[in-house]
Amino acid sequence: MEFTLGDIAAHLGGELIGDSAVRVTRIGPLEGATPSTISFLSNPKYQSQLAASQAACVLVSPAMRDAAAARGAAIVLDDPYLGFARLTRLWAQRLRPAAAAGVHPSAVVDASARIGAGVHIGPLAVVEADAVIGDNAVIGPHCVIGRAASVGEGTRLSAHVTLGFGCSIGGRGIVHSGVVIGADGFGFAPVQGRWEKIEQLGNVRIGDDVEIGANTCIDRGALDDTVIENGVKLDNLIQIGHNVHVGANTAMAGCAGVAGSATIGANCTVGGGAIVLGHLTLADNVHISAASVVMRSIGKPGQYSGVFPIDDNASWEKNAATLRQLHTLRERLRALEKKTP
Repeated sequence: MEFTLGDIAAHLGGELIGDSAVRVTRIGPLEGATPSTISFLSNPKYQSQLAASQAACVLVSPAMRDAAAARGAAIVLDDPYLGFARLTRLWAQRLRPAAAAGVHPSAVVDASARIGAGVHIGPLAVVEADAVIGDNAVIGPHCVIGRAASVGEGTRLSAHVTLGFGCSIGGRGIVHSGVVIGADGFGFAPVQGRWEKIEQLGNVRIGDDVEIGANTCIDRGALDDTVIENGVKLDNLIQIGHNVHVGANTAMAGCAGVAGSATIGANCTVGGGAIVLGHLTLADNVHISAASVVMRSIGKPGQYSGVFPIDDNASWEKNAATLRQLHTLRERLRALEKKTP
């Protein structure tokens, strides 16, 4: 597989410096690039690698135009990292041809299901009664589309995805293997030392252009629906509890967890391993650092962290013991201040 620099510049819409007929066969980092590699420079701290790189061409910003031109071929873009993202999609279109339309003989599709044009349904998939599959959607091997569930136009489900009954995902979504959408939320009533199940009567509604990482779980609502708005990006192994509402274009990194009935605004980010407790609200443009625990609602945009610094265990135990005494120490300090003339 190869592209000319002219083809790439036309696709990305940038200014090409150099020979448009030069061909590249791979995308790679500046360091270790070969003469058939196209690379990119988006972070100025890697500028030192530019001059020494053997890459056939480098995507750069206008600020780096002269330095890149002095080295060799370049494509100048307002946002080279965005150009890199679009270039990977161009590569993927060649590497991963579209799945052929049709239903595999081993798939089970209920007669009442509505299947759009150009849909691919893979081996051993199950599409239950009254389900709706939009045009050009891909249902991978061993997927289960529950009763009255719906998959939007052009959405791709990898192998072993479960979309529970009554749940929906919009168009152009990407759902990776092992995802479960619409399992019961965690709801139980305590009764004389045991737990009695609270039936989860809501669904899950997922918007357009959402990507969900492998083995992520999104629970159905207890009464109202769990809602994931347009453009949300969820990494692998994320837990979204019942009745959570995630605003548009929010992104969460791996192993994050959101407890039931929390509301997360639009354009937020949640770092890996971070936890948002139940019934809290995060405003738009709130950014939570990795491994933080959000224990109160946040009404103001900004970056928030709640991480106790890592240390050797002996030191950590001493510091933790001190932290437990802070309230007492504060009261003692206040008492001393009152005695001081």
